[in-house]
Amino acid sequence: MTRWIVDASVLLAAEDPNDENQPDARALLRGPDEVITIDLAFYEVANVAITSWNDPDAARRLRERIVVLGSDAELVRVDTALVEAAADIAIAHGISVYDAAYVAAAAAAGARLVSCDVRELVSRSLAITPSEALAVTVSDDETGG
Repeated sequence: MTRWIVDASVLLAAEDPNDENQPDARALLRGPDEVITIDLAFYEVANVAITSWNDPDAARRLRERIVVLGSDAELVRVDTALVEAAADIAIAHGISVYDAAYVAAAAAAGARLVSCDVRELVSRSLAITPSEALAVTVSDDETGG
């Protein structure tokens, strides 16, 4: 069984019927593997739901999804060590500290990062897409791993 950490883009994709990643994001979040995220996700998903989608109900559903992830496993808390690691990663890879926080959290939690952010994370081999994560999950299931 693989341990995944998802960033806000995966959580948002699971909520957005217009997102091409929605089916895979939903399947990953509902699948057998452990899925976690960081507390920063609360702010990121609420921001998109409120400011871009103008959908307070979506903001509530997304918040509840994060709470469930936190109750099923753990919610990685941002602390000084995570912020320092994120800053170092951001500098090394030329990405935002927000994105780098997920990379740092995945390393700290012994998880693989899943993101729909191809330009900033997937293309730099810092994350894999939900569909790639599902392929790993299926492969693990087939090999008993």
